[in-house]
Amino acid sequence: MTTAIKVNVQSEDLNSTHSDASPLVHDRDPKRVNKSLKVTFEDVIAEPPSVRSFDKVWVWSHALFEVSRLWIYRFISLLLAVPVSLAAGILFAVLSCLHIWLITPCVQLLLINMHWVQTVWGSILNILISPLFISIGKSCGRITIHLANDEDK
Repeated sequence: MTTAIKVNVQSEDLNSTHSDASPLVHDRDPKRVNKSLKVTFEDVIAEPPSVRSFDKVWVWSHALFEVSRLWIYRFISLLLAVPVSLAAGILFAVLSCLHIWLITPCVQLLLINMHWVQTVWGSILNILISPLFISIGKSCGRITIHLANDEDK
């Protein structure tokens, strides 16, 4: 026994521009992360005017470059995209978890318990370091430089 499922698709659904997948399909690099990878045939192969191959060689070279670049990228991405995405997702999840549940609480704990270090360090700066640099600044503040042209002599 077979069961037939009828799907009603309205023409509005087919022409809708508010699809969840449309941003993924049309603009796959919205933040322009890989703007340096926009390589064209002319960026790689360029013949100077003094040395030129046959026109058919140039056309076929251009076609083979574009086709091989496109299909080899598609094949490699077919093999690697899902595993690399999975590994990156796991890595970012682990790093986020460590940062949220381990690193930030430890830093906050140190900041809370080390308030006396901030007080001592501020006192050292105000007692020892600040007067030294204030005196150096006052000593060097009176230095003036006059620039003269050779024509003025």
